[in-house]
Amino acid sequence: MQSERDAKDRQLDEHRVPLDDHTMTTDQGIPVDDTDNSLKAGTRGPTLMEDFHFREKITRFDHERIPERVVHARGSGAYGIFELYEPLGEYTCAEFLNDTSARTPTFVRFSTVAGFRGSADTVRDVRGFATKFYTSQGNFDIVGNNIPVFFIQDGIKFPDFVHAVKPEPHWEIPQAQSAHDTFWDFIQLQPESLHMVMWVMSDRAIPRSYRMMQGFGVHTFRLVNAQGQGTFVKWHWRPKLGTYSLVWDEVLRIQGNDPDFNRRDLWEAIERGAYPEYELCVQLVPESREHDFDFDLLDPTKIIPEEQVPLRPIGKMTLTRNPQNFHAETEQVAFHTANVVPGIDFTNDPLLQARNFSYLDTQLLRLGGPNFTQIPINRPIAPVRNDQRDGFHQHLIHESRTSYAPNSISGGCPAARDGYRHYQEKVEGTKIRRRSPSFENHYSQATLFWNSMADWEKRHIVAAFLFELGHVERPPIKQAMVAHLGRIHPDLGAAVAQGLGLPAPGGGQVHSRTSPALSMTGQPRSVATRKIAILMADGTDAAAVTTLRQALEGQGAICEIVAPREGTLGGLPVDRQLSAASSVLYDAVVAADGALLSASARAVFFVLEAFRHGKAVGAVGSGRQLVEAARLPNDVGVIVGDDIAAAFAEAVAGHRFYDRDVSGVPA
Repeated sequence: MQSERDAKDRQLDEHRVPLDDHTMTTDQGIPVDDTDNSLKAGTRGPTLMEDFHFREKITRFDHERIPERVVHARGSGAYGIFELYEPLGEYTCAEFLNDTSARTPTFVRFSTVAGFRGSADTVRDVRGFATKFYTSQGNFDIVGNNIPVFFIQDGIKFPDFVHAVKPEPHWEIPQAQSAHDTFWDFIQLQPESLHMVMWVMSDRAIPRSYRMMQGFGVHTFRLVNAQGQGTFVKWHWRPKLGTYSLVWDEVLRIQGNDPDFNRRDLWEAIERGAYPEYELCVQLVPESREHDFDFDLLDPTKIIPEEQVPLRPIGKMTLTRNPQNFHAETEQVAFHTANVVPGIDFTNDPLLQARNFSYLDTQLLRLGGPNFTQIPINRPIAPVRNDQRDGFHQHLIHESRTSYAPNSISGGCPAARDGYRHYQEKVEGTKIRRRSPSFENHYSQATLFWNSMADWEKRHIVAAFLFELGHVERPPIKQAMVAHLGRIHPDLGAAVAQGLGLPAPGGGQVHSRTSPALSMTGQPRSVATRKIAILMADGTDAAAVTTLRQALEGQGAICEIVAPREGTLGGLPVDRQLSAASSVLYDAVVAADGALLSASARAVFFVLEAFRHGKAVGAVGSGRQLVEAARLPNDVGVIVGDDIAAAFAEAVAGHRFYDRDVSGVPA
């Protein structure tokens, strides 16, 4: 698929600068004969003002960083193709949602919310999942997250939320963490945030990779068909590999071993040809059913349970190409919730309404003015014709003698015709600063989320709250949060209270409804793209390793040989030196040597750590001795024998063994 050229890829050709042997020049095209020495008055004299190359070079350096995003600063991007399964003409006149022969180019940016550009990308945080569709009618953006709800209901609170979760202003600590007083102070005073907090305290906030992460449009949008009829819609991305996450102790260790873990994973998967795939699904609600739910469809802190409105798969996106330049593409890409095409429209969701203003306002500052849409990554493949002129960084040479409408000099062009038509909705009301009473239920869906979790998911949520609130210094904030958790569910409140040394909170009756789709159990099982470390040393049976490796890689797994030294072992190249490796960078581990490695504390710890994090552990040949040296408890996820390929692959495909008792494992 890498060789296929879509319209967006071809459009970028005119902006690409090839690697060649041309002479260096200034930005004005003037040849440069020396770029190592500034022009001076004598070899030890002062630099002269007339050295235009020096001044241009240093000025460009001074200005080569643009302001980073206030949120979603830490990101990774990739190009893809969207293919439609079936026409949706009954619901929308959007061309790309009606032409099953079209291959719509896309660009996706994954990101964390709270951290700066230099922060680790495996922190506990919401992940952005923003997709730009370069359609024949213009750009359409789904600016979503990996969590289907948000912290606030009204966009006027967004600056407050971001200020609260960012590092505290007096000392700029902590970086990329919500485990501090100002965040939890905001939450305990803002009950509408409780549903989102339950998601963030779950393993959804620490995804295994961007390739194994769901995406959601968050808001309720509206599809509009050719007859002007509207249908409410929620957007969902489902990864074909399933939805999987890391565990918290593992996350902390990954940040030290590889702060670029998720970014590297995405890049390397695409380079290998293991293209990430996501199904685009929709939840469709006829306008006649707008008020049929016990929540408000316009409330961005609520989901539509899949049991009430099932997901309908409508197409697939495949990420096939990495960017060539991070700054030019991933850093400068500009998404906007208001980038819609005919057939897709907004609702009166007050958070969406605010985003429709905020994104454009931000991009005008961050990308240097109103012409940021001319940056190659942001240009639509549809033609652009209008009377908007000039401004910073204008790249276009407009030949028209007019820049106004109506006009007769240019034949009335460009003319407004056959364009986007907003959905006709009657709006009336008193000017007022107040929310609808239908937005006031802040606990029931948080309870639904808790009720739907498996036992291991509940344990992880409790542990997350204990870690977070354990970093809060002010007792009243902890007490208030525990009271909220008790209202979500008494079991949750009591467990967190016990860990914090607080009395169990009171609480009334809670409902027992569940939504199985909210749990991460029952995901598609596959060993494909799973990364497996094979521990070897001098004397390892290379033939046995080769047989196992071929069997696993034949199913799409990625095997790396980890050994005490670089070079080759038994004719097999070593991929990583043991001292530069860690089990947290892998999905599973196979001990292929124990005769030497059982005496290595680092190798023993490697196996113990993998076991502690619930991963499959295999042993072949003398590798049994390494497993014995690690004194692993008897467990179904430990596969030992001479022919373990099938059983080990099945264990790895299950991702983790969450019910393991690892309380006594010294790792």
